[in-house]
Amino acid sequence: MDDRLIVAMDVPNVIEGLALADKLGDSVSFYKVGLGMLTGGGLGLAMELKNERNKRVFLDLKLFDIGQTIENAVRGLAGLGLDFLTVHGDPQVVRAAAEGKAGTDLKILAVTVLTSLDRADLDANMWVPGDIHDITVERAARAMAAGADGVIASPQEAARIRALSEAKGKLIVTPGVRPSGAALGDQKRIATPEQAILDGSDHIVVGRPIWASASPRDAAEAIISQLPKR
Repeated sequence: MDDRLIVAMDVPNVIEGLALADKLGDSVSFYKVGLGMLTGGGLGLAMELKNERNKRVFLDLKLFDIGQTIENAVRGLAGLGLDFLTVHGDPQVVRAAAEGKAGTDLKILAVTVLTSLDRADLDANMWVPGDIHDITVERAARAMAAGADGVIASPQEAARIRALSEAKGKLIVTPGVRPSGAALGDQKRIATPEQAILDGSDHIVVGRPIWASASPRDAAEAIISQLPKR
């Protein structure tokens, strides 16, 4: 198993999530459970994957709130023994999350700029002007300086983030990864699995090209085969 591939459990409920895990079997060791699954038993699925199936689990909640609320929420989630947790990359949020996970092995990953956004989206959201890649890299630097264990960024920014002094010893996790020929879906800033790893990503997150495949296991193994040798 190659834990550089994280499979996104973008399915409606825990029953379908476990069915997908059954299909993938020992070909996949790392899963992402996100907001879309929460009302369908997402936390239960996360604990089943972690404790009963010995998988690594990335809880993708993208937390954002006042500092004390973030600290309290992260402290509770850190007690579940999961591996990664996302928060928004604003420095004050990251600092609170770092306090909340203190003394545990949970890795706090800061979201920089969603891979589904482009410059037009940033304008609509009243973000600062400038190149979207430059903004992503700057947000990554600030989040890591604030105590994030790593960042979530598109593969198109991975090389520049990896080159930052703040990135030494930090994780770069990249969604927006699509095998050659795969449909883009709602992703706008993408790269192939191979290119993402070559550019400095530690882990790639892939969902639809795997779970929507006629054979999820074959799709996952094909992606893993494209990754550069360690």
